[in-house]
Order: sequence, then C-alpha cells, then structure tokens
Amino acid sequence: MSTAVEDAPVSEARPDGRADLLRFATAGSVDDGKSTLIGRLLYDTKSLFEDQLEAVEAVSAARGDEYTNLALLTDGLRAEREQGITIDVAYRYFATPRRKFIIADTPGHIQYTRNMVTGASTADLALVLVDARKGIVEQSRRHAFLCSLLRVPHLVLCVNKMDLVDFDQAVYDRIVDEFTSFAAKLDITDLAIIPISALNGDNIATRSTNMPWYEGPSLLHHLEHVHIASDRNLVDVRFPVQYVIRPQSTTVTDYRGYAGQVASGILKPGDEVMVLPSGLTTKIAGIDTADGPVAEAFPPMSVTVRLDDEIDISRGDMICRPNNAPTPAQDIEALVCWMDDKPLSVGAKYTVKHTTRTARAIVKGLQYRLDVNTLHRDETATQLGLNDIGRIRLRTTVPLMADEYRRNRTTGGFIIIDEATNRTVAAGMIIEAA
Repeated sequence: MSTAVEDAPVSEARPDGRADLLRFATAGSVDDGKSTLIGRLLYDTKSLFEDQLEAVEAVSAARGDEYTNLALLTDGLRAEREQGITIDVAYRYFATPRRKFIIADTPGHIQYTRNMVTGASTADLALVLVDARKGIVEQSRRHAFLCSLLRVPHLVLCVNKMDLVDFDQAVYDRIVDEFTSFAAKLDITDLAIIPISALNGDNIATRSTNMPWYEGPSLLHHLEHVHIASDRNLVDVRFPVQYVIRPQSTTVTDYRGYAGQVASGILKPGDEVMVLPSGLTTKIAGIDTADGPVAEAFPPMSVTVRLDDEIDISRGDMICRPNNAPTPAQDIEALVCWMDDKPLSVGAKYTVKHTTRTARAIVKGLQYRLDVNTLHRDETATQLGLNDIGRIRLRTTVPLMADEYRRNRTTGGFIIIDEATNRTVAAGMIIEAA
C-alpha cells in the first residue's frame, strides 16, 4: 500500500474564484506532539507575529526549556502549560499562496474525547499523530475510529519523533503495517502516512534529508494539494432557513429573503424548489450575498434566497428540490457520543438541535454501547456515560428534515441539549430516519 500521495493533483480554486479553505484537526495520544506540530506549521509558514514568537521564547526560557517550545502557541490555558497537555480545542489559522487553513488542535487524553469529537466534526482532514518510539497505542486507534465514524474524508497518519529513533525506516515500516491493518476495518477513503519530526521540522514544510528512504511529499505539500472539492455534496440541495429578512424601509420595499448557509447542492435563480415541511413548491427569484447578487450558491456559502411566490417560511424550514428531498422524520436512529457527566438513560427527555430546527425528544431505546478500542457492541448496556458512544432511538415532537449522516454530514448531524442546564450533552449522527 502506498503511504503517501506521490503525484498529488493541483488544488483547484473555489467556483467563486477565492482560495480553497481546508479545515483539519489533529488527533492522537498524549505527548505525541500535536501542539508542537501545529506550532511548527505556523512557524515554517511565517504565520507568526514577532511578538508572538518572542513571547513563546520568553516563556520557554522561564520554564527552563532547552529549545523554543512551539507547543505553547496553541496550549493557552494555564493548566495546559503547566502539564504540557492540551485540554480544550484550540483553533489556529494560517495561509499559503495555494490554500487557507483552519486548524483544530484537539486533546489526546481519553477524558477529553468529547473535545476531540467537537474539533473533528467539521474537519475535511484529520492528522493522527503517533510517537515513533511507542507505535500505535489505544488512543491512536480510538481517534482513528472516531475520525472514521465522523466521516472525515481524509486521514493523515504522522509518525512523529523520528529523530528519537535515528530516522530508522524499519521503525516507520512497522508502524505503517500495524496501522494499515487496523485501518482496513474502518471506513477510511483516503489515507496518507508521513514520517516527521515536529520539533526539528523534518518533512513538515519541506522534504527532510534525514529520511532519504521516504519518497512522498512533505506534510505541508500534502495539505496544500489534497483534493477536497469532490468531498462536498453538490447533488442534494439542502438549504436550512436560519432567518427571514424583511426590511421595514422606505428605500427597500417588498423585499422578502430567506437567509442561511447552503448545506449541500447548488442553488441557481430559476431553479424549482420545494419548502419543507409544508411541501409547497416555487422557483428561486434571486440569490443575494453581502457583496451583491450571485449566479449560484454552493456549500458552505451564506446567502439570502428570494422566491417567486410568497410562501409561509420560517426558521427551521428546509428548501430543497421537489424530487430530491430529505425525509421529514420523528423517529430517529443515531450514533451519539455522550459528552456529559450525567449519563444518558432510556426514557430521558432532551432538546435536539438539527440544522436550524429545534425539537424536544425522548430517548426510546439504547441498542448498544460501542467499544471504540475493540469495535465490540455491548447490547446489554442500559446507559451511556461520559465519552461513551452508542446507538439510540429518539422520538421527536416535530419532524426533522434529515438525511443519513454518511450521505450528508450537515443534515445528518445533530446535538442533544439538556433542558434543565442548557448544556450540550451529546453529538449525534443519524443512521436511519422515518
């Protein structure tokens, strides 16, 4: 199996001519070097201000570090810096001439699995780091499985700290064999494996001379060239209405628009569309943005859609194609990652937030709890605890315009909110809706 893309396609521009945006998340076990890798990417792409670098150098010297600790660029919490770990999800931004990037630095600790799920849920690509000295550990498998579960389209395994094993190819090959064997059990569509040293910058921005046996691209080259345009669902038109724009102005009369973010598909003026849950049909009169009218809208553009007919539409409704509509469903089967200290139990009532629609729901059943290490299904489980993943049945008070998560990550995903505390207690992925 090839461990890297040798002739990666040239990154295409977005249809509106702007630079591509790649969202990626880091994952892996504790001390595998996730924060250091991100710091190195920011440093090597010259995305740091001088005062940021000076502050990190000063903190590193005060701590007695023998080198500039680039991990401090993302580990901003006091507890993170004291322990040298990541606790909360940290977002960082940088750009190259070819592409823009949003990074989610997620925690490695098992007790912060929910934070990792949060960071990876919207990612186009996930970087799973492993320590070359330790190889594939339980948390490496856990995070790779979660990335597969969350349908992250692209996965990169970074074999880090190669400098600590003298850049030994045999160590790298052993890890490749072990991980590819495990990945064969998962639903991973695109896998690349790159040997790196985040601390020293080997194979990060440029190819390393310390590993001449590795013939693939550097990590940054792979991130710049990985093909993501085809990951977007451009077939199923889904436009959840977020807000009705009806200005009361003497200069703008009779304007009625429906604002939101395109979840999938392509919208154009003149297209026939249907509004759910009413089922009424009409045509698109025009599509507006903050910069003026556009000829088409595609994900993830935020636009205002004007329609030919005056239809009663409000927040939570869905605009779609008449012959390609999601299923208005009140009975939902889904995989959920439980994120609260108070366990989920059958019969409990919650609030479900799905796209722009909110509904009350009751847990009708728990089919199994999933062991993310062995992939074993525990069908005797009666509740889900913190960081547990399981398949549940929900009954909602109003229909949700839902798709299967594997078909559409936006209309197939939802969150569960505790009505008493208003805390988000779970993230869900719809398997079946009826």
